[in-house]
Amino acid sequence: MSYPYRSVATLDPALGLIVLQADETLEGDMRAMMPLETAFYVSRVPSDDAVTSETLAEMAGHLTRSAGLLPHAARFSSIGYGCTSGAAEIGSDRVAGLIRAGKSSPHVTNPLSALIAACEHLGVTRLALLSPYVAQVSAKLRDALARQGIETPVFGSFDEAEEAKVVRIDGPSIVAAAVDLASRGGAEAVFLSCTNLRTLGVIDQIERETGQPCLSSNQVLAWHMAQAAGITARIPGRLGQGMVTSLK
Repeated sequence: MSYPYRSVATLDPALGLIVLQADETLEGDMRAMMPLETAFYVSRVPSDDAVTSETLAEMAGHLTRSAGLLPHAARFSSIGYGCTSGAAEIGSDRVAGLIRAGKSSPHVTNPLSALIAACEHLGVTRLALLSPYVAQVSAKLRDALARQGIETPVFGSFDEAEEAKVVRIDGPSIVAAAVDLASRGGAEAVFLSCTNLRTLGVIDQIERETGQPCLSSNQVLAWHMAQAAGITARIPGRLGQGMVTSLK
């Protein structure tokens, strides 16, 4: 038996996200921050369990195919690439070009581009940067920020190179390190780098204890994508003020 059907009206543009194979945090954080009714599609890109400049650069060869695995019929108001250090290593412009070669979107971003936009929005030019990774990986990120006029005079790291261990760094450890970095002076805000670091639940606490804005890779990425799509998202911390109350 064959049945007739009617089609729904054209669907609103969606959000697309390219998540690292090794990442266990970003997808859940994004779904927590975006309204439930938001169409949100995720693809994965191959990534090594060890984070080095070489393994980060290798992702460039897979981004177009990963973007191409997003639903063909969907229209995307924004597509995000979920790797802060990868964007610094590959370059934001190249990342955008590789993604658009696989899937068209008027707005392509990543945590590095989003952080730069968030700093401009908040009037921040000096960050206390907390990274889970070894100094070699973090150096590229700091250089990329410096080229955009954002200095990182205060820097700290957990000196971890394995993604499986990064995702299991607990909240109190992140808070203690961030508060200590801010106490050293010279910075206007704290940045928690890495999409795999579990930061969403500690941003408000860090802001209370430091008196400074606290930014994180996942937070700024969600904020940047929501801004582009005209979505009111649940963004924690001072960055989310004016959109909706902080994430609980």
